[in-house]
Amino acid sequence: MKRILQATVTFAAAVGMVAGTAQAKDMKMGLITPPPHIWTKEANAFAADLKAASGGKHTVTVYPSRQLGNEAEVLQQMQSGAVDMAFMTVAEISNRAPEFSALFTPFLVKDNAQAAKLLKTSPTAMALLDTLPSQVGVVGIGYGMAGVRQIVSAKPIQSIADLKGRKIRVTPFAATKDFNTILGTAPTPMPLPDVYDALSNGQVDAIEMDLELTIKLKYWELAKTVVVSNQMMFPMVGIVSGRTWKGLDSADRKMVSELMKKHLDVVLDATEEVERTFLPMLKEKEGLEVREVGPEFYGDAVAEWDKIWLPKAPGIPALRAEAAAL
Repeated sequence: MKRILQATVTFAAAVGMVAGTAQAKDMKMGLITPPPHIWTKEANAFAADLKAASGGKHTVTVYPSRQLGNEAEVLQQMQSGAVDMAFMTVAEISNRAPEFSALFTPFLVKDNAQAAKLLKTSPTAMALLDTLPSQVGVVGIGYGMAGVRQIVSAKPIQSIADLKGRKIRVTPFAATKDFNTILGTAPTPMPLPDVYDALSNGQVDAIEMDLELTIKLKYWELAKTVVVSNQMMFPMVGIVSGRTWKGLDSADRKMVSELMKKHLDVVLDATEEVERTFLPMLKEKEGLEVREVGPEFYGDAVAEWDKIWLPKAPGIPALRAEAAAL
C-alpha cells in the first residue's frame, strides 16, 4: 500500500494536481478479453466486491471484448478520464514505457507457476509500476498474466530452421517482434478475434499463444505442432486512470487497491494451473505433435535479443536474479 500511495504523490506531482473529493459513481473498466476469460471473470468479481465494500457508492461496469476499443484506444481514454480502469496487457504498456519490456525477457521463467510467483514478489516489477503515473498517466495496482507463450504451428516444426520465413501472429509490441525477427520469422501483428481464421486460411503459419487459449479457442484444431517452450511471460497489469485516482479519497484508494490486487492474485493463481490442466489435454489430441523444448532450441537468439534490450530495459539483470532465486 505504501507503494500505491507513493504512486499517488508521483502522479500529483507529474500533472500538478492534488487529490480532490469528487467521487466517481459508475466507473468504466475496459478489457480485450471475452466474457468467459479469467481476466473478465475477475474484473466482474472485483466490480461486485467494490460495490459491496463501498455500500453502493462506487460501481464498475466492465466492458469486455474490446467494446471500448483496442488497448491503445482504452489507454488513451484512461489518460483523458473517459475510461476509469483496465486489466491491460503489459505489451501495450511497453509501447509507452519500453523499460516494461524487461518482463518479456526470453526464458526469464521456466513455467507459469514461477511466473506467477515472480509477478507477485519481484521488487523490480513493483518498481516498474511506480513509474506509470508520470510516464503513462495511470496508477498501477498489480500484475496478472495470460500464461507463458508457446508456438502453435499449422505446419510441422522439427527445429528452429523450420520457423524461418514463417508468418507468426504476435501481439504488436517491440520485444516479441525483435525476438521473432532474430529467429528469422515474419512477425505478423493481429488482434485476437482474427487469429483463428488467419491460421485456418494460411494468412499466418503459426501463432504465439498460451496453452489455455490454445485449448479454449480451439487453435489446436488447426495445428500440426505445438512447440511448448515457455519462451516468454505474457503479463497483464491492473491500472486506474490517474484522473479517476485523483478523485478518490485515501480510504477509497485503499479499498480499490486492495480489492483489485485480490482479484489480480486470483488470475495469477489460476494461471498456475494451466500446465497441469491444459498440457495433458493437448497431448491427447490425435494428429497433434507436442514438442517440449528448452532455450537451446532457439540457439543464440536470447543473446542477440539481449544486445537490443539490455540498454533499453535496465531491469533485466535484476529480474533474472529474482527469478533464479525463486
